[in-house]
Amino acid sequence: MDSLESQILSFITSIRDFVWGVPMIVLLVGTGIFLTFRLRGLQLRGLVYSLYLGLIKRKEDDKEKGDISHFQALMTALAATVGTGNIAGVATAIVAGGPGALFWMWITGIFGMATKYSEAVLAIKYREVDELGTMSGGPMYYISKGLGWKWLGILFAVFASIAAFGIGNMVQSNSVAEAVKTSFGIPPWTTGILLATFTAMVVLGGIKSIGRVTQILVPFMIIVYFFGALAIILLKISAIPGLFSLIIKSAFTPTAAFGGFLGATVMQTMREGVARGIFSNESGLGSAPIAAAAARTPNPVKQALVSMTQTFIDTLVICTMTGLVLLSTGLWDSGPTGAELTARAFDFGLPGGIGEFIVTLGLIFFAYSTILGWCYYGEKSLEYLLGVKAVRPYRIIFVIFVAIGTLLKLETVWRLSDVMNGLMAFPNLIGLLGLSHIIVSETNKHFYKKRQKGSLL
Repeated sequence: MDSLESQILSFITSIRDFVWGVPMIVLLVGTGIFLTFRLRGLQLRGLVYSLYLGLIKRKEDDKEKGDISHFQALMTALAATVGTGNIAGVATAIVAGGPGALFWMWITGIFGMATKYSEAVLAIKYREVDELGTMSGGPMYYISKGLGWKWLGILFAVFASIAAFGIGNMVQSNSVAEAVKTSFGIPPWTTGILLATFTAMVVLGGIKSIGRVTQILVPFMIIVYFFGALAIILLKISAIPGLFSLIIKSAFTPTAAFGGFLGATVMQTMREGVARGIFSNESGLGSAPIAAAAARTPNPVKQALVSMTQTFIDTLVICTMTGLVLLSTGLWDSGPTGAELTARAFDFGLPGGIGEFIVTLGLIFFAYSTILGWCYYGEKSLEYLLGVKAVRPYRIIFVIFVAIGTLLKLETVWRLSDVMNGLMAFPNLIGLLGLSHIIVSETNKHFYKKRQKGSLL
């Protein structure tokens, strides 16, 4: 039996390595670079305005079409994106690729903002009102309606509805169970029941319920984690300029082996940083535009500007903070990896158990919020395939798997999830490239009207 399981795992791993090989990474980053040039660096020119729309103005007139506000749509997307990757993924990238991996994560974040913006433009433009009166949109709609390739839209929806049970469900609940067991001694089955219960209380109410919860939960969890990391960085402030120099230098030169670090080539550093950056911010995977489509907004560009701040917050803020904590405490080459390393670094930087508590709390809330966001992604994908009648059964089954995930060994699930995420990305990227002229047209139309009114943005 063990031999069979090993063979299955090996087979899935080989598929994952193929799907997430160099061609896919080049396609993902290349799409972001292509869209950046077509949009003339909009993610940099419009960043301040987009942060104003999403975090300060926060909502449109309640009479506008849509189910949730700008802010709620952003927080729902952030809920699904900000997860264990921000805690464990950054540590894994730095351990495998050295400090320079963080630089390449920044690169994916900068260009990924253009991708995220473009996804949201198309999501709003091609969204529909379903039989329940709620908005439905995402890659499956803009691929089928915009490109006219319904079969490719169906493929995306199939991959997304399956992927939700992996990376958006069991992997997350298992991470929570392990963290709670280690820190508080609570058995996994207890965590599973509680987590499933809290998930059901939110997701059974649909996107409006999810939006109400995430608009409170996501800012809280990000603020706690951010200020915990900031406290450590301020205590090590004299070392920070040197760390930025080390990060940039290590991005372009091989990192020598020392301590517990085995060394890394420039290609290895680049590959780790790009791969982990993409997994962290999900730019190009096609998940976030499903949430963007539900936003209450009069035009595609406004929500797209808000949506692109998701990648900025996820990668250029939270991942950077995690990386600086790991490097400033000097523990990044000490042996452990993943969440264990991040917890050790926080505990070293904030002694007395405070640091470990922040990381544990972060894992719990980050993972729980990811479950909420991905349930919505999965149900909307299945609704596209089978209609609204499939939504409620999907939610119930999704909740049950939250509990199941706390009791399983998830190595196979992890790798299968990676495969499904990669398969999601491919049709989505085809849609973005094929409809780039629509993205540019909608953008120019919006900003022409703004200029007519005497506004620069």
